[in-house]
Amino acid sequence: CQLAHRSIVLAMASSLSVLLLLCLAASASAQLSPRFYGRSCPRALAIIRRGVTAAVRSERRMGASLLRLHFHDCFVQGCDASVLLSDTATFTGEQGAGPNAGSIRGMNVIDNIKAQVEAVCAQTVSCADILAVAARDSVVALGGPSWTVPLGRRDSTTASMSLANSDLPPPSFDIANLTANFAAKGLSVTDMVALSGAHTIGQAQCQNFRDRLYNETNIETAFATSLKANCPRPTGSGDSTLAPLDTTTPNAFDNVYYRNLMSQKGLLHSDQVLINDGRTAGLVRTYSSASTQLNRDFAAAMVKMGNISPLTGAQGQVRLSCSRVN
Repeated sequence: CQLAHRSIVLAMASSLSVLLLLCLAASASAQLSPRFYGRSCPRALAIIRRGVTAAVRSERRMGASLLRLHFHDCFVQGCDASVLLSDTATFTGEQGAGPNAGSIRGMNVIDNIKAQVEAVCAQTVSCADILAVAARDSVVALGGPSWTVPLGRRDSTTASMSLANSDLPPPSFDIANLTANFAAKGLSVTDMVALSGAHTIGQAQCQNFRDRLYNETNIETAFATSLKANCPRPTGSGDSTLAPLDTTTPNAFDNVYYRNLMSQKGLLHSDQVLINDGRTAGLVRTYSSASTQLNRDFAAAMVKMGNISPLTGAQGQVRLSCSRVN
């Protein structure tokens, strides 16, 4: 009986060891690597960088649009390029969702880069990876920090308008909503405040800051007055009129955005609340005076964001065209 019991224990231990090895192998295969295309498409990163640099040189705002495109991708069912899928007669994607409709931009730049990559390495580099690298290269092109982008994401075959409407944080969010939203994606309060620094570039539509202009008191008077000229109170009047998120240096990636918050010159409600809450105000003050710390935390947060639920291994596909499934 003792021998039989010992045999059973050994068999169970062996099975557990095999199971553990399989789990470790699965975990390793699911991890992204900066060298993923080192052999299969060594020219990919250079092609993406050239495409982004040219696009930003042509239109500085495009850097912000490409960065936003990556964010809007990752927060909806993970970093899988679902945001790039166009609507068809039988399919409704994310581009018509509230946070994206009439404001999401840069898909043409990604399509052009994808075509150039395909010409060199057919069906090898995913659209999701191109988005992640393009976001990094956009920040660099506007004077911001660089970081090493882990690669190996694959593209989804689905998209979700409902998740785009529910998972992307609106400009009306307060700190409690923001922290919960980012925490649901595995991002900390530090990540949230650092990533908010992306608003040092780009623009927002009047409909997203009208309520702040006319209903909030923690806004610098001259700043509000200047904005009201092109963003009148009546809904529907000037809704799509643009204003820079950083009124001082709108086309440079720097820490002035945080200084603006300290002067009550945050454009969006979700911006200004960062300095008005004890959980985040300290970070705002730190970043306003320490650009090196901001750059370090922003880069780390971008890597974490880029790791949200990627498709790897045999999951998903590598799309031939970023706007449609194969």
